Amino acid sequence: MDNKKKRQSMMLYAIIAVVVVVVLRSVVYPNVVGQSVKEVDYSTFISMVDDNKVEKVQLNTNNDSILFVTGEGDGAQTYRCNAFPNDTTLVKRLEDHNVQFAAEIPDESSNMLLYALMIYGLPILLLILGGWFLNRQLKKSMGDDGPSMSFGGGGLGGFGKSGAKVVAEKETGVTFKDVAGQDEAKESLAELVSFLEKPQRYEAIGAKLPRGALLVGPPGTGKTLLAKAVAGEAKVPFFSISGSEFVEMFVGRGAAKVRDLFKQANEKAPCIVFIDEIDTVGKRRDAGLSTNDEREQTLNQLLTEMDGFDNHKGIVVIGATNRPDTLDPALLRPGRFDRRVPVELPDLAGRKAILALHADDVKMEGSIDLDVIARATPGASGADLSNIINEAALRAVRMGRSRVTQEDIQESVEVVIAGEKRKSTVLSDKEKKIVAYHEIGHAMVAAAQKGQAPVSKITIVPRTSGALGYTMQVEEDEHYLVTKEEAMEQIAVMCGGRSAEELIFKQVTTGASNDIERATKLARNMVTQYGMSDRFGMVALGQVQNRYLGGDAALTCSEGTAQEIDDEVMRIVEEAHQNALKILRENQFKLHELARYLQVKETITGEEFMAIFTRDNDFLPKREDDAS
Repeated sequence: MDNKKKRQSMMLYAIIAVVVVVVLRSVVYPNVVGQSVKEVDYSTFISMVDDNKVEKVQLNTNNDSILFVTGEGDGAQTYRCNAFPNDTTLVKRLEDHNVQFAAEIPDESSNMLLYALMIYGLPILLLILGGWFLNRQLKKSMGDDGPSMSFGGGGLGGFGKSGAKVVAEKETGVTFKDVAGQDEAKESLAELVSFLEKPQRYEAIGAKLPRGALLVGPPGTGKTLLAKAVAGEAKVPFFSISGSEFVEMFVGRGAAKVRDLFKQANEKAPCIVFIDEIDTVGKRRDAGLSTNDEREQTLNQLLTEMDGFDNHKGIVVIGATNRPDTLDPALLRPGRFDRRVPVELPDLAGRKAILALHADDVKMEGSIDLDVIARATPGASGADLSNIINEAALRAVRMGRSRVTQEDIQESVEVVIAGEKRKSTVLSDKEKKIVAYHEIGHAMVAAAQKGQAPVSKITIVPRTSGALGYTMQVEEDEHYLVTKEEAMEQIAVMCGGRSAEELIFKQVTTGASNDIERATKLARNMVTQYGMSDRFGMVALGQVQNRYLGGDAALTCSEGTAQEIDDEVMRIVEEAHQNALKILRENQFKLHELARYLQVKETITGEEFMAIFTRDNDFLPKREDDAS
């Protein structure tokens, strides 16, 4: 333990001693020395006798002083004054006022000694004992003096202990069979399991066990579940701790926790140490004013421990984060986190596998088609899909059914995406009409463009997310690339609702705010990231920040170029807007027909929409593969 930590510990106990002094002076002292002797002059004594306030008087001939008492019981108070020489009337005065001047008065001076001991002696004693005890415990908690004595945690109040939870000694109860939709990540981690199960095979050829693996991906994709599955497959102890648990108010405590964590891991080896949200403690170090000494000390200790432990014992550190761009380069280098395992959002096949995995735990009808649900949930994480199945089960119970139906699951998809139906919100006839034309505008622009996903549902029932209605599109196949034409068509679909309002009502409302936001974001990405602008060409003008957390792109250009980017974004959105207006003008009769139909039914399926839209309509493009 260094001198800095000693000084900090002693300062802490000095503060505690000051607090004790204040408490004793304000609470204990009045009770202890409430009977202390007060000094007054002789005239005051005579006045109090004449006022019949004095109960007892003792004449002290040794030092010519007078002790007298006023009041009785708890209200008694002792006074002292100097005797007046040759006052022959004092005895008669005392007799006239019935004062017991011959009574013995207890000496209260001993209370002053008790007061001094409690006010000054006790804090000094506490400071000495506390400093000795703290010094001893810090030495033990940091490994300087054998095993530490603890108060339910180790060190002083558990400060030196890591707080890591041992999830299981041998089996976590989770294996790779319990993880769906992450086949590539499981393949990358399967070798760690082999290392932990049979390390001698790799030692024989001279291979070294990887010290760590870093799981990176969006929230809800199953990073913690994968780490547990590795431990479950290898049947080794699994230590789990969050990065935030290392960072504390007291300097040095985080580093002590790291040391204790790896000490426990050495005792349980082979094992897995899982650090969730490792970016909390592993952020990039810099010389800025916002640096955190405690966090940096903890990171330095983590780097040292990962370099120092014997990997032949079979200790693997698995970290998880959704902000890998903020991690310190020293933490990511080979020899610490040797492997970086992406845990991305599942594709169509992965979503179907995840839905099937969670559906096994729920009673369902035999006619459930999970493929339809998987197609309707692009971009959903494993946690989202699990929530969809659970919401479907809850809805089945509310409806009084013993099994989940297809309708329950489809409704739960809408609940997760747009929220519950708002039964308390009742639209006026005028607003209902505007919303109907708005949603049909989206649907018609989408149906009239061959590169857009088919419409599956249109509704004008308000939802708790704030949407007064929505148009749902479901892709027929999984797409990983988007052409410039398809991006322009997507923006046109987003402009379809506002365009319908302009065309029919000759005015605009606030209902298109979300559409405008999405259209502007896509247009800006086309210019700054995708190189889809004729004006700028194939030049990156922005950099994505916090990609796994849905972060926007920060511009990496001059102010003049930023102004030109704004002009280009406005041009792209306006071009798509005019395209949407053109489609709606050419199909205005169908727009009126479908809007009236939607006002009456409030919710229609994609089949109903297409049946009306394609009836006697030759404008629709042919949906065929242009590459064939």
